[in-house]
Amino acid sequence: APRRPPTPSGLASRSGGGCSVADGRMTDTRRRVKVYTLNEDRQWDDRGTGHVSSCYVERLKGMSLLVRAESDGSLLLESKINPNTAYQKQQDTLIVWSEAENYDLALSFQEKAGCDEIWEKICQVQGKDPSVDITQDLVDESEEERFDDMSSPGLELPSCELSRLEEIAELVASSLPSPLRREKLALALENEGYIKKLLEIFHVCEDLENIEGLHHLYEIIKGIFLLNRTALFEVMFSEECIMDVIGCLEYDPSLSQSRKHREFLTKTAKFKEVIPISDPELKQKIHQTYRVQYIQDMVLPTPSVFEENMLSTLHSFIFFNKVEIVGMLQEDEKFLTDLFAQLTDEATDEEKRQELVNFLKEFCAFSQTLQPQNRDAFFKTLSNMGILPALEVILGMDDAQVRSAATDIFSYLVEYNPSMVREFVMQEAQQNDDDILLINLIIEHMICDTDPELGGAVLLMGLLRTLVDPENMLATANKTEKTEFLGFFYKHCMHVLTAPLLANTTEDKPSKDDFQTAQLLALILELLTFCVEHHTYHIKNYIINKDILRRVLVLMASKHAFLALCALRFKRKIIGLKDEFYNRYIMKSFLFEPVVKAFLNNGSRYNLMNSAIIEMFEFIRVEDIKSLTAHVIENYWKALEDVDYVQTFKGLKLRFEQQRERQDNPKLDSMRSILRNHRYRRDARTLEDEEEMWFNTDEDDLEDGEAVVPPSDKTKTDEDIMDPISKFMERKKLKESEEKEVLLKTNLSGRQSPSFKLSFSSGTKSNLTSQSSASNLPGSPGSPGSPGSPGSPGSVSKSTSQMAAITTKGGLVGLVDYPDDDEEDDEDEDKEETLPLSKKAKLES
Repeated sequence: APRRPPTPSGLASRSGGGCSVADGRMTDTRRRVKVYTLNEDRQWDDRGTGHVSSCYVERLKGMSLLVRAESDGSLLLESKINPNTAYQKQQDTLIVWSEAENYDLALSFQEKAGCDEIWEKICQVQGKDPSVDITQDLVDESEEERFDDMSSPGLELPSCELSRLEEIAELVASSLPSPLRREKLALALENEGYIKKLLEIFHVCEDLENIEGLHHLYEIIKGIFLLNRTALFEVMFSEECIMDVIGCLEYDPSLSQSRKHREFLTKTAKFKEVIPISDPELKQKIHQTYRVQYIQDMVLPTPSVFEENMLSTLHSFIFFNKVEIVGMLQEDEKFLTDLFAQLTDEATDEEKRQELVNFLKEFCAFSQTLQPQNRDAFFKTLSNMGILPALEVILGMDDAQVRSAATDIFSYLVEYNPSMVREFVMQEAQQNDDDILLINLIIEHMICDTDPELGGAVLLMGLLRTLVDPENMLATANKTEKTEFLGFFYKHCMHVLTAPLLANTTEDKPSKDDFQTAQLLALILELLTFCVEHHTYHIKNYIINKDILRRVLVLMASKHAFLALCALRFKRKIIGLKDEFYNRYIMKSFLFEPVVKAFLNNGSRYNLMNSAIIEMFEFIRVEDIKSLTAHVIENYWKALEDVDYVQTFKGLKLRFEQQRERQDNPKLDSMRSILRNHRYRRDARTLEDEEEMWFNTDEDDLEDGEAVVPPSDKTKTDEDIMDPISKFMERKKLKESEEKEVLLKTNLSGRQSPSFKLSFSSGTKSNLTSQSSASNLPGSPGSPGSPGSPGSPGSVSKSTSQMAAITTKGGLVGLVDYPDDDEEDDEDEDKEETLPLSKKAKLES
């Protein structure tokens, strides 16, 4: 059954175009309407305001209803008046119908006269008398029901008498499964004024204490609710009937004792007019909505799966009532002016102010039912009335209940438009001290939350996160909200946020380590971690200048594991940025020490702390962060060298040694650069380009595969090039056993190139081989005679890789290898066998 859309209250008078009506007049305020459609959630969506007309549309081949938007004249609705469509007129200003199975439409008129004119047009097309409120039966009956319908045109109700209540209850229950019988029952109840007669019998039963009769009345009234009929609700929820309807629903047969709903509504629930409401219609609407909401939430039993859709009209009734209430209050400027004046007046007593704030909170909650465009208008009205300055005053008060309600109102504003809040706080900063800024008041309430579970603090932290999130900040040609607001926040607010953290970390361990303090510090760390990820230089300057990371790492000594992990996560987020400013700060202050201590104190326990710390060091190893690798090994290797259940720390040591070898042997590093360049560089750059790159590039900053060849090395003999390798291998003999043990245990992931692997053989001869990439392209850097090839003299065929080998006597073999070339190993071994003897002799000399 169609649900009742709201009447557009307070629509201003204006005229518009459209088809001519019967007497030739153009559309005026009588034809001003709102168009509604019913969405999938069974809620009405406002499609816009316009002017309705009826005329013949050639394309649709019939008389049609047209609605043109009053803003731009666009077509909001074009609907042919179908002779078989059921149209309903409700409340004198509503026309409701269904275009398709799940597509309900409604026109809500500003004036009754306009509704009557369009209704006459519809009835004229369908050949109906305009005095009816429905033009067709709203049913999808089966063939059997149609046959029944022909034989019994209407449903005859038993006479409304006390002795026949059981018969009436059975009739209602038997009618609910059939759409046709439901429709007939609803029409019969409407036409005969049956509900009021039932309520009269209710009084008789109560007076006689006729419990059986009261139980039958409960079943009857509950069944009438399930008919889902707006016209019946209008009667049941009227001022004279609603309390009796609630009374009938007190006598549930499944309960041993009746409920006292009426007593609660009349004696316990009190209606308070915090600001006098002069409009009697508005006052009646508020009373009605509260009571109907109470019926839905408290009185009616929880609907079954089959009954749930049968109460959709009740949901719509409440929804549209709330829309009307918000609209009527929003248009009453005197009411809102008085409300905000009393809120901010210092002379207002605390009890009165609490009532005002609670009213405003409920007012904002009602606004959530509005359509987006109406909600925009609602919050703009509140903003113009000064809601943010009023909240600032309220949040500065001592009353905890008032502050809590004000916080809820603030959350509605932040969720609706964070930019509006940001703009306000930046403007007020020019006139007020930091202590009374709105955001600082919010932070203070978060810090001072007395709830042991910090429920309020969690909500406020979420609001702060929304306000400092760059993702929802606007950027225009003239200014960037992100730059302006973050500059303001770090200057005026960040010191308030971090105050509890700094106060609690003055020693080597937290000065207060109770559960509530730990929860609060964890919330603060969560927001700071968010800032590290999203705020770049603002948070970087703050952390380094205020030494925040050192203070945060004090919390690693907390007895609460979740807080220690929050501190570790904060540091991990910083390391994850791979920013050398942060890295230098960490090394200068030795900020790995608290982490290593926590790791050692955790012992052999296999828990989240253990895994998180290892993951951080593994990240440093895999990403090859050279500065941090050297710092960790130089300062903490002795503490970590015995950890052998993971290869992370031995892998870090290996990384460190590779770095040191490169620094100690620049010629060796240059040769590796030659090889690496020889293998991967496909374009032969000119000597001038290479010289320019060599003198302008710091070797330490070069990535693998980007090494630049010094021009002097190109003219060296093979012996000159290979001499440093021989010396290096002699040194490596001294550490043979140690290196063997490390490398046999180590199975490291990630790319390590260039790297040196030691392999051991029982043969009398072994080779230290440097392999270059095979290339079959003529003129490529790998072909014989190319400038970058160390083996140009004594060339081999173009299809064969260049090789340089040095032979040593004994069992130790040094192999210059690259881990990413595993797939070439077999092929290269074959090629080594085919190397000319003259070449081998020369290299062995």
